[in-house]
Amino acid sequence: MEKSKISSFLQKYMMVIALILIMGFFYILTGGKILYPQNVNNLISQNAYVFILAVGMLLCILTGGNIDLSVGSVVCFTGGIGALMMSKGVNMWIAVIVMLVIGLLIGMFQGFWVAYIKVPPFIATLAGMYGFRGLSNVVLNGLTIGVNDETFLKVFGGGAECYVPDFIGSGEGLNLTCIVIGVIGILIFIGLEIKNRVNSKMRGYETKPFINELLWILVISAVAFWLTFKLANHKGIPTALIWIALVVLIYGYITTKTRTGRYLYAVGGNEKATSLSGINTKKVYFIAYSNMGFLAALAGIIVLARMTNAAPTYGQGYEMDAIGACFIGGASAYGGVGTVGGTIIGALLMGVITQGMVIAGIDANYQPVVKGLVLLLAVIFDVLSKKEKK
Repeated sequence: MEKSKISSFLQKYMMVIALILIMGFFYILTGGKILYPQNVNNLISQNAYVFILAVGMLLCILTGGNIDLSVGSVVCFTGGIGALMMSKGVNMWIAVIVMLVIGLLIGMFQGFWVAYIKVPPFIATLAGMYGFRGLSNVVLNGLTIGVNDETFLKVFGGGAECYVPDFIGSGEGLNLTCIVIGVIGILIFIGLEIKNRVNSKMRGYETKPFINELLWILVISAVAFWLTFKLANHKGIPTALIWIALVVLIYGYITTKTRTGRYLYAVGGNEKATSLSGINTKKVYFIAYSNMGFLAALAGIIVLARMTNAAPTYGQGYEMDAIGACFIGGASAYGGVGTVGGTIIGALLMGVITQGMVIAGIDANYQPVVKGLVLLLAVIFDVLSKKEKK
C-alpha cells in the first residue's frame, strides 16, 4: 500500500520536483544569478508565448494525443498582419481585433478538416505550417516591419515601460502595487481552496486529508509570495504576466468546471464510447483547434509587442516549445490526461533550462539537445506509468 502511495505521489508531483531540482542545479551553476529579480522577470516575459501556446496545445492533446504543427507559422502570420496594419496608421485596437479574428478563423479552418473531413491532425496542421509560413513572407514581403505604437507596446508587454505602474508606492525601490496585488491574489486562492473543500464536504465527496490540503495551500502561497517579492524588486508586474494569468485562469476553469472541458477529456479517454453516449465528438475537435488558432493569434500579439517588430522568420520552433511544455507538464501522449497547471510547470521547466544555460554560458548548440532529452524522459515516464497501471 505504501509503495502504491509513493508511486502515486511521484506521478502527480514528479514535474514539480524536477523543476525544483533543476532550479537548484542552475542556482549553483550560475552562482545564484538565475534567481536575480531581473532574470525571474525575464523568464516570464521571454516565455510568455510558450505559456499561451502550450495551454491551447493542451486542448488538442487532450483529444487523443493530437497536436497542431502550424502554431509557429500562425504566430508569424498574424503578427505580420498586425504590424502591417499599424504601420499603415490603423488604430492598434482594430489591428488587435483583426489579428484575433484571423487566428480564430485559421483555427476553425483547420478544425473543420480535422473534425469533419477526418484529415489526420498531423497532416492538416503540417500543411498549415507550410502554408501560413509562406503567407507570412507574402504579407511582409520578406522584410522586417517595426511597431512604434506606445500603447500597444505597453499593454502587450513590449518596450521598457511594459509594467503595471506603481500606483501605491513612489515608483522607487520595492514596487508596493505588485506586493498588494500578489497578497490579494494569495488570499483569493486560499479562500477558493477553503470554499471548495467545504462544498465537497457538504456534498459528501471524498476530500484530501486536511494536512495534505494545508501543506498544498502553504506551498503554493509561499511560492506565489516569493515570486511577487522578486517581481517587486525589479519594476513590478510585467503586462505579459497579466495576459498569461488571464489565459491560465480562463482555460483552467474551462477544462475543470465546464461541460466542454469534460468532453475534451472524454474524447481523449475513449472516443468511441464518448460518441456512443451522445456527445458530438466532431464538435469537440473543432472547438479544440479553433481555440488553438485564437491563442496562436494572442501569442502573435505578445511576440510582436515583445520584439517591437514582425519578421518572416519569427515563430520558428514555437510549436515544438508548446508541445514539449505539455508533455513535460504531464499531458499524456495518448490523450485524456493533462492539466493547465501541469502545462505551465512544463513551460517553466523548459524556460529555466534555456535561461540557466544562457546565464551559465553553455554553448547554444547544446540547448536543443537538452530540451530534446528532457522531453524524451517525460514521455518515457508517461509510457512506463501507463504500463505499470495496466
